[in-house]
Amino acid sequence: MQRLYRKRIVLGVGGGIAAYKSAELVRRLRDQGAEVRVVMTRGGSEFITPLTMQALSGNPVHMDLLDPAAEAAMGHIELAKWADLVLIAPATADLIARLAQGIANDLLTTVVLATDASVAIAPAMNQAMWRDPATQANTRLLEERGMRMFGPASGSQACGDVGFGRMLEADELAQRAADCFRRESLTGRHVLITAGPTQENIDPVRYITNHSSGKMGFALAEAAVEAGARVTLITGPVNLPTPDRVTRIDVVSARDMLAACEAAIPCDLFIASAAVADYRPEVVAPHKLKKDPSNGDGLLLQMVRNPDILATIAGRPDRPFSVGFAAETEHLLDYAARKLKDKNLDLIVANDVANPSIGFNSEENACSVIDRALHETFFAQTSKGKIARQLITFIADRLNQV
Repeated sequence: MQRLYRKRIVLGVGGGIAAYKSAELVRRLRDQGAEVRVVMTRGGSEFITPLTMQALSGNPVHMDLLDPAAEAAMGHIELAKWADLVLIAPATADLIARLAQGIANDLLTTVVLATDASVAIAPAMNQAMWRDPATQANTRLLEERGMRMFGPASGSQACGDVGFGRMLEADELAQRAADCFRRESLTGRHVLITAGPTQENIDPVRYITNHSSGKMGFALAEAAVEAGARVTLITGPVNLPTPDRVTRIDVVSARDMLAACEAAIPCDLFIASAAVADYRPEVVAPHKLKKDPSNGDGLLLQMVRNPDILATIAGRPDRPFSVGFAAETEHLLDYAARKLKDKNLDLIVANDVANPSIGFNSEENACSVIDRALHETFFAQTSKGKIARQLITFIADRLNQV
């Protein structure tokens, strides 16, 4: 169930008695590491209080489509973009009907229309309402559009009837939510990923580095595991937890990283997302450098070039399918295309680190992927986790064509 770790789930709560189960569902999702934001309909808030859901989710509950404070920042659009999964539990017959017709007359239905995330629905209603031809037609229509239907289960109902219409229990819903992130496009593949910055020592207390946080590389490692791969993650100094089922190797310098990469080969896919220092001081001082009056106000460091990890791995006789990253502040696509050719890569991911909303240390990214034919595929700005899953799907498709 660790597939839910760091996933962003919008939980929609419709107006049915099964809403009491939604509280336990929030706990189960958070137990597995998911971040949950709750959107309630007015009917849902009659069965369970927003305060309860806020306490359990750790986030404010969203209810009003026309909340002036939230909509000043286009709150419904932000929620739609934020989500990795929209899970509606319970979904009443009325809510299902409105979704089927594309009606957006409250916050929850508007978020569903605006999101590009997966949407899952857990029906909960009287057995006769579930069997009604209109409800059956509506659910079929939603499934044809790609929405997942979780349940319903059969059993006794609050009204005293017995039959299909009960909402699934929280444990099963959490499991099915986790299954939404299961991908098998890299089953049996060994994926080697580099992440984070490298550090090049000047003396025992100083070093040269950059602003890379490692978040993109770690998100790629998680997405590759979801896709069924065996993942080796070689990372420079970062403060991030190791993704579940990932073999992590910590390194410091560019030379350390190259040695670790070569030791991890053979692999099927190499994704070099690390921001490797191009140069290092030629000589590392054995003691802390002191201010030297004879040098005036300056300090001269003689720099030498570091080995090119990406070109070295992509140039091997047993080269894996090789994907590079180009983090640029200008002429993004031109520089990325040149790097693709010069380093003999199969694909290169180009992102504009001059844009603070998608640059180093940010939570979101946007990028373009360029292939050997110089075709560009653009991925719009969203969370790094979502971008990582989109990239892994794209890369795996190209790899599987080789």
